[in-house]
Amino acid sequence: MKTLIINLGATSSKVAVYEGETELLTKIISHDVSVMSQIKTHDDQLAFRKDIILNEIKNAGYELGMIEAVCSRGGPLKPVESGTYLINPEVVKDAANPLVGGRHASGLGVEIAWQLATEYHIPAYFADPVSTDELIDEARLTGLKGMYRDSMFHALNQKSAARKTAELLGKRYDEVNLIGVHMGGGVSVAAHCHGKVIDNYNTIIEGCFSMDRPGSLPTTDVIELCFSGMSKQEIRRLIHTQAGVYSHLGTKDFREVETRVEAGDEEAEKVFNAMVYQHTKCIGAMASALKYEIDAVFLTGGIAHSKMMCDGIKSYISKLAPVIELPGENEMKSLADCVVRVLRGEPLKTYGKAI
Repeated sequence: MKTLIINLGATSSKVAVYEGETELLTKIISHDVSVMSQIKTHDDQLAFRKDIILNEIKNAGYELGMIEAVCSRGGPLKPVESGTYLINPEVVKDAANPLVGGRHASGLGVEIAWQLATEYHIPAYFADPVSTDELIDEARLTGLKGMYRDSMFHALNQKSAARKTAELLGKRYDEVNLIGVHMGGGVSVAAHCHGKVIDNYNTIIEGCFSMDRPGSLPTTDVIELCFSGMSKQEIRRLIHTQAGVYSHLGTKDFREVETRVEAGDEEAEKVFNAMVYQHTKCIGAMASALKYEIDAVFLTGGIAHSKMMCDGIKSYISKLAPVIELPGENEMKSLADCVVRVLRGEPLKTYGKAI
């Protein structure tokens, strides 16, 4: 079966064609931020991205009539269990107007997949969206009645890397306890307990700071910020895109941080050391969620390519469990694998009411 894979980010469009588990084509199109900022409406953005996908497929010698299924990265939808889902009108509605997390480019991929499925009479899927929710009750409850923690993490890559880690250990995913650390623009640290992510740090508002996100912040200082004269929109922009390493060093490129540390930049070294320290504190918290019965810790995402970062983390946690490095995101292959597992008999999920 030839499957078209769609993965849309804020400044990139990734498209691939797979024959089962075999990659036939992968294209990554980077978009100029100034150009993207001029595309104001949702419909215009949708048409712009769809045209790019169709042109890339056509230029590579493929016709849509050759494609037998399409699968998109899932956006911030309703909380759902992990798995592969058929895209239906309710999914499309929530992708365009998400209940949690705010509108994201990945939701456009869901809408485009639905349009192509309708036009070419093929099934459309999404799998392991960021709103995948398998939290246990103890992880959801907070210290203020009526306020609960949301599950929002890099579920697609976390799940894929967890399966790979289990395979390296000679076991099935549902036989192991793992701590997963996805390190990219955002960071998610998750406790995988026998095939379920029973706890995780929300990639935007919790845990360790990342390249442009703050992680957990002192509550009293956040209250002061909210009454500092900044608008709600300005504070959201600050927390979602201008915090973390960027707020300290003025860069969102981890490679620049490494270069500055190696050159003896004391401020960069202080920020880097704090970043490593916060990552390991989050790993320790997830270790307690697993009652310290841990088969391995895996490090994944783009920043896992950094020997400096991985070595820094291992210097803290090497006595906790074996540490396995699986750098990169591998999202396209992960989506293709989700479709393959359904073809091999894994139950196909139906999107419905929130958990």
